[in-house]
Amino acid sequence: FIYFVGFSLSIFTVIFLFTDDAKHLVPNKMRDFFCTINLDQEEVFRTQVVEKSLSPYFGEEFYFEIPRTFQWLSFYIYDKSVLQKDLRIGKVSIKKEDLCNYTGKENWFMLQPVDSNSEVQGKVHLELKLNELITDNGSVCQQLVNIMCFGSHNTQCSNTFYVTSLGACLGEGMGMNDQKKTKVKKKTSNPQFNETFYFEVTRSSSYTKKSQFQVEEEDIEKLEVRVDLWNNGNLVQDVFLGEIKVPVKVLRNDSFQAWYLLQPRENGNKSSKNDDLGSLRLNICYTEDCVLPSEYYTSLRNLLLKSSDVQPISASAAYILSEVCRDKYDAVLPLVRLLLHHHKLVPFVAAVAELDLKDTQEANTVFRGNSLATRCVDEMMKIVGKHYLKVTLKPVIDEVGKKHRNANENLRYYVDKVFREIVRSSISCPTLMCDVFYSLRHLAAKRFPNDPHVQYSAVSSFVFLRFFAVAVVSPHTFHLRPHHPDAQTSRTLTLISKAIQTLGSWGSLTKSKLSSFKETFMCEFFKTFQEEKFTESVKKFLDDVSSTESREPSGLSEPVHLKEGEMYKRAQGRTRIGKKNFKKRWFCLTSREFTYHKQQDKEPIFTIPIKNILAVEKLDESSFNKKNMFQVLHGEKPLYIQANNCVEASEWIEALCRVTRCNQKRLSFYHPSAFLNGNWLCCKATIENTVGCARCTADVPADTQIEIDGDRETERIYSLFTINMSKLQKLEEACGSIAVYQGPRKEPDDYSNFTIEDSVATFHTLKQIIDIVEKLNESHEKYQKKRSSSKEKKKKLKPQFGLPCLGFDPRFFRKIEFDLEVSQESI
Repeated sequence: FIYFVGFSLSIFTVIFLFTDDAKHLVPNKMRDFFCTINLDQEEVFRTQVVEKSLSPYFGEEFYFEIPRTFQWLSFYIYDKSVLQKDLRIGKVSIKKEDLCNYTGKENWFMLQPVDSNSEVQGKVHLELKLNELITDNGSVCQQLVNIMCFGSHNTQCSNTFYVTSLGACLGEGMGMNDQKKTKVKKKTSNPQFNETFYFEVTRSSSYTKKSQFQVEEEDIEKLEVRVDLWNNGNLVQDVFLGEIKVPVKVLRNDSFQAWYLLQPRENGNKSSKNDDLGSLRLNICYTEDCVLPSEYYTSLRNLLLKSSDVQPISASAAYILSEVCRDKYDAVLPLVRLLLHHHKLVPFVAAVAELDLKDTQEANTVFRGNSLATRCVDEMMKIVGKHYLKVTLKPVIDEVGKKHRNANENLRYYVDKVFREIVRSSISCPTLMCDVFYSLRHLAAKRFPNDPHVQYSAVSSFVFLRFFAVAVVSPHTFHLRPHHPDAQTSRTLTLISKAIQTLGSWGSLTKSKLSSFKETFMCEFFKTFQEEKFTESVKKFLDDVSSTESREPSGLSEPVHLKEGEMYKRAQGRTRIGKKNFKKRWFCLTSREFTYHKQQDKEPIFTIPIKNILAVEKLDESSFNKKNMFQVLHGEKPLYIQANNCVEASEWIEALCRVTRCNQKRLSFYHPSAFLNGNWLCCKATIENTVGCARCTADVPADTQIEIDGDRETERIYSLFTINMSKLQKLEEACGSIAVYQGPRKEPDDYSNFTIEDSVATFHTLKQIIDIVEKLNESHEKYQKKRSSSKEKKKKLKPQFGLPCLGFDPRFFRKIEFDLEVSQESI
């Protein structure tokens, strides 16, 4: 959050990325490929392995919050190896500032070679000062004082040293130079040097000793200080970690200190052949949300929330939003989340579904398209149905992945088991989903009163086809499996998904439909399910999940599974040699307890009841020289945990804070560092149970199942209206023309694609939207001016040169989604 006098707001960055495919990769033979997604050099996500391909298609979507600043968003293509280290084929790196240039469209990127000289990240704090010295004979010369403070370079511990040099800048490099080297700092990613070096910048006129490095006063413009960071290889070659360059001319008689971002070598990634590695296709959408205080959104929020009461629904602000957006998904995501947050989703879905049914001519095509109604229901099921899927499908999917049964031979066993779990799961179906299904069922029956099956197909088209079947075929999308399934498991899951789709639609399908299966064995397979008990089971299940009767209490008493995954925890006791260490463990968070296990599906070896958690906070990297650490404070000693990357750490902290927000004994203060060697590293207090020295972070929303920031979603909707302002104005003109002339529509190309049932009501809503957007524009302009003014002040205080990382660093929350593809064109 950034706070200004009289004006406060928070800033978020949203990036949508979709990974599709890559083309003709090197080595030029069939291999197993996967792709990683990195913030700088920190891996945050990894795709599934595509086996035996030159043009792997990944087709995966990632959506996550970025909890820190970054320079590059990078994608690395790997050749998977079983016995040796995976081989990096090439990479695509996009500067954060350039992401907006690729938003909203697919782009092919040539893979670049991966060179250790160009793989840099981190920053270094450097202090420079230029002094004038008077020699013994009274002449004046200049001396540069170079103080190496400390640095932060990567996520891995290493034996680090710096080489600092002063030399003449000669085009692409440095000429004659004077070098000095720091001591090696061992096993740390945040080395602290605090060493001072002195360089003679000019010589006095009486200086007679010959030197290869001698600069006259007038040549000082050509000098620069260069700092190289290295990992000491001991018996092997040192590894380059990055460099910075600072021109001496900006100093003169002044001193300067700042953080500098490490840069690759100027020739670090040059290659004579940059076009023989293949290429990668990415679909990226980048937006930056500046979220104002809640009161700024009151008018827009109220206008959107009353959409379900507007007659006709096509004249509502929510419906108009979907009409003007080129891709309905852009509008559906924030709209559904906002309506869910304010308990207005069910009546809105019912209203748009009724409009959708007006254009449906055949009962067997009910809710089969990608309309606003179907997309809203899809998004709702993803948000509120996570726990429902876990308790219903996860045990069976885990069994499929572990046993590796032959798909064709054991398909009946798996389908029976999945089908049985689904039809018995109605008690666990979230009430919100049941309310939506109830509305859809009765609307469909009202539209097609002569078709007895339509009330069931209206529900099965969502719960079977768009929910269970999709979760089975893509379990990683719904977090039902921690890792991607192999090819055989994927094949089995695909066949199970097809079977569940068919069985779920059994009541509305005729037996002649079996001939539509491409696989002959599938036709024979489904003949074994032609029994009345299966039809009755589906019918009873659909009746149950589309009922308005309240759920049984036992369904609510089950703990809600919130998050799980593999991380490292610091040992609570001591090892045989007396040193505490870090061990890999499987962590699980439910609404009742936080546990860790030696392996997934094993009994917990340590349990913390949620009610006993006092605080969850980040842990300073200096504590153990490890990044992405956080601490869980409870009745005993703090539990120190290291996540695999910054995104995962942020998600765990948020989930733990959210579920413990209402605990009565929550702490107000905590220690940001660890208690080591008899004292707290942060405040140097020697008593272990002393009160913390830092205030705990602000509380987060208490809803443990639906994580929604209503103001942020409203800001995103405002941004969509702003982007599509020209369409809003055209639609307003069209409504005005129809209302005044009551004649045939003129210039149909301008608005023929819009739904205008009531021109007067639509015009009235459009007028309100445009007025509200203009007022919000003014508020955002005021913020931008304040932000620019703040930056200018900091520039004056700390002049920028090279690439310093200055102190003004707003707390960004970024999200990434992407779809990735590797192509087949030969090079």
